[in-house]
Amino acid sequence: MVASTVAFALVNALVKWEVALYPVGEVAFFRSLFSLIPCYLIVLPRAGVRAFWTERPFDHLKRAVSQLCSMTAIFVAFKLMPLGGAVAISFSSPLFTTLLSFLILKERVGIHRWTALAVGFFGVLLVTRPDTGAFQWGALFALANAVMISTVAVAIRKMSVTESTETLILYQLTLLALLTALLLPLGFAWPTPIDFVFLASAGIVNGVAQYWWTKSLHLAPASAVVPFNYLSLVWASAAGFWVWGDVPTPGLILGSAIVVASGLYIFWRETAARARARAHA
Repeated sequence: MVASTVAFALVNALVKWEVALYPVGEVAFFRSLFSLIPCYLIVLPRAGVRAFWTERPFDHLKRAVSQLCSMTAIFVAFKLMPLGGAVAISFSSPLFTTLLSFLILKERVGIHRWTALAVGFFGVLLVTRPDTGAFQWGALFALANAVMISTVAVAIRKMSVTESTETLILYQLTLLALLTALLLPLGFAWPTPIDFVFLASAGIVNGVAQYWWTKSLHLAPASAVVPFNYLSLVWASAAGFWVWGDVPTPGLILGSAIVVASGLYIFWRETAARARARAHA
């Protein structure tokens, strides 16, 4: 999990660098396309082409469209605001996931998680600062990314009942590559050789990071490894300072801490609830 956070931070930094030079749709396409290389090399030798078998193709497509919107939104956020701030806002997705689980899946949400939701959204306000002239439009796209990620998470909860991890990953990355290709007519510029290497690297490293993230959940309980995912915020802030000279503001630091704490508390409550359910089953 720690290795995946480092890899994802590298991918985000490369993407932020490239969206300043090339259209967002083009960067999204190259990242998605080259993510297929490690995905196919890792998954297909182990699971075979049978991993593509599914009875829920339309659900996979809906999830991929949500993921396309999510990825496009965060890429625009990277273009418009500091890397650390965009990543911090994206970590509010567990808050939206809990809210959508209540609205869509009709899951029970107790007073503890409702309180964590309220506190977490207050942290988001500290990061985005909508009441000051410092508000950045990129924050709206980062929030849109968080909302779309939450819809993807809810979809995975429903689909994982019948779909394997390999099937979910294969359809996710394959459909994303196809969908992002539809964005190329909106803007395309031939990348320089070094930029092509950066774009390809972002895709390949992203594919590896996805595998490491998934593998960590197979090697240990989610409650043991998921909290380490928040290290991505540390690496993103460090990269933003080192490459672009972005100095985290007090509001960003405090708001990020609140968002992370709220997300971890919600995750802990959900894990405890599932454990109690299994104990009574």
